Amino acid sequence: MSTKTAAAAKGSKSRKAETGKGGGAGLGKETYLRWFKEMVLMRRFEEKTGQLYTMQKFGGFCHLYIGQEAILAGMITAIRPTDRLITGYRDHAHPLVLGTPSKHVMAELFGKMTGTSKGKGGSMHYFDKQRNLFGGHGIVGGQIGLGA
Repeated sequence: MSTKTAAAAKGSKSRKAETGKGGGAGLGKETYLRWFKEMVLMRRFEEKTGQLYTMQKFGGFCHLYIGQEAILAGMITAIRPTDRLITGYRDHAHPLVLGTPSKHVMAELFGKMTGTSKGKGGSMHYFDKQRNLFGGHGIVGGQIGLGA
C-alpha cells in the first residue's frame, strides 16, 4: 500500500509524515510547518472569498470553510494517490490542499472557463478529475452514500 498522498502523486513534494522529534505520533517539525502553511493558505483564501462575496463580486451561495482548515491539512497527509474526495458544499479549500492553483479555484467562483469546473460549478460544486476531487454535493448528507 502506497503512503504517498494524492498531491504527492501529482508531482508535489511527498507529504508522507516525517518521523523525528516532536509530539504525538512522531511527526517532525517539517510536517507541522507544512500543516501550518496549508491552513494559512486556506484561511486567507476563504477570508478573501468572503470579502469578495459581501462586495457582490460573484453570485450564488458562499459557504466558507473558516475554522475547519486543520481537518484538510491532516487529511492530505493520510490519503493515498488513488483516494477520491467527495465533499459537502463547503469545498473551496479542498482543491487548494490538493494542489490546485488558487487562481483556478477563484476563477471557478467567478464562473470563468479557467475555473476547476470550467466555471459551471461555482462555490459549491468544485470538480477536478486530475486530482480526484469529485465535487461538493448540495443535498445534506448526500455525499455519504457516494463516498462509501
